[in-house]
Amino acid sequence: MSPKKIPMRMCLGCKQMKPKKELIRIVRTPEGSIELDLTGKRSGRGAYFCKDVKCLEKALKEDRLSKALDHEVSKETIEKLKEDLIKSEAL
Repeated sequence: MSPKKIPMRMCLGCKQMKPKKELIRIVRTPEGSIELDLTGKRSGRGAYFCKDVKCLEKALKEDRLSKALDHEVSKETIEKLKEDLIKSEAL
């Protein structure tokens, strides 16, 4: 029996391939809102990054998040994502 395949995803910030469970997903829902998806199962277009604010900031600085989600990300949304990330790290 072959070993179970581990899904890998690339972090938008550091560009490293890591197991999906080690990354956090940001999703653009079908309604158009952009949110953290801690379960990794919400419907919509998703992008992944490490559980580190630095990776999120690098992805935002180089406009990678907007390109990955195929949607412009507002400054208010960026601040909300950072706050949500910090809250999720505290859990």
